[in-house]
Amino acid sequence: VPGRRGYSGAGAAEFLHRSIVPTMHYQKSLPRLPIPKLEDTITRYLNAQKPLLNDDQFRKTEELAHAFKKGIGRELHEQLVAQDNQNKHTSYITGPWFDMYLKAREPVVLNFNAFMSFNPDPKAEYNDQLIRATNMTVSAIRFMKTFRAGYLEPEVFHLNPEKSDTETFKKIIRFVPSSISWFGAYMVNAYPLDMSQYFRLFNSTRLPKPNKDELYTDEKAKHLLVLRNGNFYVFDVIDRDGNMLKPSEIQAHLKYILSDNSPAPAFPLGYLSSENRDTWALLRKNLLENGNEEALQKVDSAMFCLSLDDFPSKDFVHVSHTMLHGDAANRWYDKSFNLIITKDGTAGINFEHSWGDGVAVLRFQNEIFKDSTKTPAISPQSQPASVDSSRAVQKLDFKLNDALKAGITKAKQKFDATVESLSLNLIQFQEGGKELLKQKKVSPDAVAQLAFQMAFLRQYGQTVATYESCSTAAFKHGRTETIRPASVHTKKCSEAFVKELSKHSTEELQKLIVECSKYHGRLTKEAAMGQGFDRHLFSLRYLALSKGLPLPDFYQDQAYARLNHNIISTSTLVSPAVQLGGFGPVVADGFGVGYQVHDDWIGCNVSSYPARNGKEFLRCIHKSLEDIFNVLKGKKIGS
Repeated sequence: VPGRRGYSGAGAAEFLHRSIVPTMHYQKSLPRLPIPKLEDTITRYLNAQKPLLNDDQFRKTEELAHAFKKGIGRELHEQLVAQDNQNKHTSYITGPWFDMYLKAREPVVLNFNAFMSFNPDPKAEYNDQLIRATNMTVSAIRFMKTFRAGYLEPEVFHLNPEKSDTETFKKIIRFVPSSISWFGAYMVNAYPLDMSQYFRLFNSTRLPKPNKDELYTDEKAKHLLVLRNGNFYVFDVIDRDGNMLKPSEIQAHLKYILSDNSPAPAFPLGYLSSENRDTWALLRKNLLENGNEEALQKVDSAMFCLSLDDFPSKDFVHVSHTMLHGDAANRWYDKSFNLIITKDGTAGINFEHSWGDGVAVLRFQNEIFKDSTKTPAISPQSQPASVDSSRAVQKLDFKLNDALKAGITKAKQKFDATVESLSLNLIQFQEGGKELLKQKKVSPDAVAQLAFQMAFLRQYGQTVATYESCSTAAFKHGRTETIRPASVHTKKCSEAFVKELSKHSTEELQKLIVECSKYHGRLTKEAAMGQGFDRHLFSLRYLALSKGLPLPDFYQDQAYARLNHNIISTSTLVSPAVQLGGFGPVVADGFGVGYQVHDDWIGCNVSSYPARNGKEFLRCIHKSLEDIFNVLKGKKIGS
C-alpha cells in the first residue's frame, strides 16, 4: 500500500515501514538492570577462576575474595546500590562503561571497532558498486527517517512469536500506556529491548580529547560523507523540508564521485583516526587552529561515512581485512559507522564501539539489507538524474602544516606496521550445525565454545581466560555482560577428548558434552538476566577509584588480572543479512573469534598477532568440532 510507507512527491518511499506501535513505546517501562548480590558475584567469580588456577593459586584467590566480600567489597556494594537507587533513569553500568571506552587511549581501529559484512544482493546485477551504494544509502536514510519519526518497529525478543508478533497484539498494546507497556508484552512472553543507543547511529562521531574522548551528535546536519581514494566529499541527502533527495539524484552524485579522477592526497587525513587517542587529540587541535574547523565539522556531523573502495573483493579473508581495517586513507574510524562498498559491490559495516553494541548495528543492517534487496530505490536500468553534481558535491580541502603532515606520515607508518602483523583466517565447518545439535538436545553455542576450549588445549596444552559477550538489552540502558565459557566442565571434557581418549567410552564422552551444554546454558541465561559477575566487579572497582580509595587487594591479585587478560575473546551473531563478522584480538597474545552457528554449518573467523598461530587454532577447532559431532552421532573417534 503506497500510503502505508509514506511516499514523498518524488515517489520514493521515505520510510521503511510505519509501525502501529511507536518505536519508543516500551522504553519508559523497561525493567532496570539488576545489581547482583555480592555473594552470588563472588561465587560466580570463583567458579570462573577454578579452571585457570592450580590449588595453591586458587586458595589464595579464594581468601582474597572472601575478605573482599566481608570488608571493603561489602561497603562498595552498598554504595553502588545506593547510587543506583538515586539514578533510576539509567543503569549502574552506563557511566563506568562509557568511561571505559572513552578513556581508552589505544587506537579504535583493531582494538575496539568491529565489522559485519553483508551478504551479496541475491540479484547479481544489483551488486554493481554504484547501484548498491545508491540503494544502501537510500535504505539507510529511510531507516534514519523511520526511526526519528517513531515509525520503526520496536525491537522485541519474542519467545512465542505466534502469540506476540501479531497484528492483533500490536493493535492492543499500542493503547497500553508507555509506563506499563512492558508488562503487557511480558504477559505474552515477549521481551522489548532497550533502544536508547539507536539515536547515535546517525550524525555521530567520537571526538578525540586528551585523557577522555567525547561522543558528538548533530541531528540537524543533512549531509552524507563519502570517502573515495582518500578524498573526502559531502553532499546533502535531505532537503530543507526534511524530505530525502530523489534516489536518482543520490545516484548522480555518487556516480560523479566515482568518476572523479582527482589524485589521492599525498597526506590522507583518514590515517589520523587510526592514531593513539591522545596523539590524535593534539593533532586535531592543530587541525582546528590551522583553518580546518568547517571541514572537520562536516566530517563530524555527517549522517554517516560511506567508503567507496576502488578494488574488488578476492575472498572471505580479503573481505575481512577490508571491513575490519582496510586502507585507513579511505576510512574515518571515529564515525559511529562506516558503510564500506568495494568495486564489486561487496558491502560491510565497520562500527565504533563506545556508543553502542552489536544489537543496534545488527538491527540497522537487517533493515537496510531487506529494504535494499526487496524494494531497491534504483535498478540497473535506472538513469542518474541530470543534475549538476559539481555544484551539489563539495570536495573537502584540508589545510595541512608541517606538523600535521609529519603526524599523518607517522600515523601511516604505525597503522601499516600493525596491519602487517595481523592475521585473519577462517573456516566453514560443513558437517553439521544447529539442526543436528538441537536434535541431540545440546546447545549449539555451548558446542562452539567447547570446541574453542578443546582446540586451545590441543594447541597450547592449557586452559586460558575466555570471554563471550552477551547483550543485556532486555534492561533499560543495558549494554553487555560477560559469559565465561571456560569452566571446570569444559576443562574436564576437553582433557578427555585431547589427552585421555582411550579411557572413555562414547557414552561417557556424550555425557561430558551434555554437562558442558547444561552449564553453558545456565551461564548464558544468568548473563542475559544481568546476573554475571564481570560488570558488577568492574563497577565496584570503578567506584573505589572514583572515590580516590586505594585499590582493594582483591583487584591486585594476579589471578584477577589474568582472568581479565582475555586470550580467547569471542562474539557470535546469525542473521540473514550478515555474511561474516569479526574483530581484532583484545590482547597481543590473544585470538579474536567471530563465529556463526547456522542450520547445517558453522563459520569461524579468527584474528591474531604473531604471538599466536590462528591458522593452527582453526585447524584444531575444526578437529574438535569433528570429534564432538562424531561422538554425538554415536561414532567412535580416533585421536
